[in-house]
Amino acid sequence: QLNILVDTGSSNFAVAAASHPFITHYFNRALSSTYQSTGRNVAVRYTQGNWEGELGLDYVSIPNGPNGTFIINIAAILSSDGFFLPGINWQGILGLAYPMLARPDSSVEPFFNSMVQQLKIPDIFSLQMCGAGLSASDTTDPAGGSLIMGGVEPTLYRGSLWYTPIIEEWYYQVEVLKLEVGDQNLNLDCREYNMDKAIVDSGTTLLRLPVNVFNAVVEAITHSSLIQDFSSGFWDGTKLACWMKGETPWRFFPKLSIYLRATNTSQSFRITILPQLYIQPITDVDGTLDCFRFGVSSSANGLVIGATVMEGFYVVFDRAQHRVGFAVSSCAVSGGVALSEIAGPFSAADVAANCSSGPLREPLLWVISYTLMAVCALVLIILLLLLVLPCRRRNRSGEITDESSLVRHRIK
Repeated sequence: QLNILVDTGSSNFAVAAASHPFITHYFNRALSSTYQSTGRNVAVRYTQGNWEGELGLDYVSIPNGPNGTFIINIAAILSSDGFFLPGINWQGILGLAYPMLARPDSSVEPFFNSMVQQLKIPDIFSLQMCGAGLSASDTTDPAGGSLIMGGVEPTLYRGSLWYTPIIEEWYYQVEVLKLEVGDQNLNLDCREYNMDKAIVDSGTTLLRLPVNVFNAVVEAITHSSLIQDFSSGFWDGTKLACWMKGETPWRFFPKLSIYLRATNTSQSFRITILPQLYIQPITDVDGTLDCFRFGVSSSANGLVIGATVMEGFYVVFDRAQHRVGFAVSSCAVSGGVALSEIAGPFSAADVAANCSSGPLREPLLWVISYTLMAVCALVLIILLLLLVLPCRRRNRSGEITDESSLVRHRIK
């Protein structure tokens, strides 16, 4: 029996298949009568950590899920670096994103795609994470929550579900229109929030923000917080902040709100988390101090709505209708206080029609590059003709060289 990390930011189903100092048990392929190796190697690199192994096929049934057994691609992890960490209580990862992210290529059908195809269930799953960001690494307090395959479970949320379109089907890429700290709008160009991409990723612990956005959030929190002269180490994640035992710091910090474009693109809705979700208890010191970390970090590869935010919501990945839904989670409550809020609709008339026009990605970049090359080639031909035609009687032994070049590297 293996515990599996549910990850909407990758697309391979992979389990430990060799011993490792930080895990207690693993899948022994030699003792399996059903596992079949495909003879293909596979390697996956995450924001932190990576692993390598072999691809195989095996049969899966889900005890409390749809009836039936189906065949899935499974990666046997044989070596890793920074992937299995000390104190973790999981031995594998279930990637639930689209085939484009599958490794070594998109021909490796992801787990949920196989399930939908073979068991004929609706192409939708939903996720309720209860304290996963803090307790997933704690064996004494395992993370709670639910993964619903093929539908939505109304008992896991309160109020209405609000949907935002999936902009591109690789990660679950969505469109963020603006951020607020307390009631203060950061007033950044909405393209800043979607620089590179903005995704919903259960496999990322923190709320990760592009550098400019992160700095603006920290500045806004610092100005609105009741605590002055806070250590910069707390904001960049290198230091914890500690209070006397029993003294909670959450009253000192504002709410954080993210505005997402609604399925009616002229509107938006707002998901809000209270400080209890982003000022996160980590440890106590000598039984006298409680220490906390900042659940937000800067990012060089896009905005990531990770577990810090997702713990507040029941999140529906409605792939059939190309949308992601959010509702207030029934487990996002502490001491009788709801830790998350949803509000809307709001007008999106004050933001750009398309906030996702960040750095260009393939294949559009290559189309532009080749177009520029064609234009340059045409110009060179014209220049050559202008130089050669008037000089037909001259010595033609000289060479014309073009030392110009196009930048053809992918912008990422």
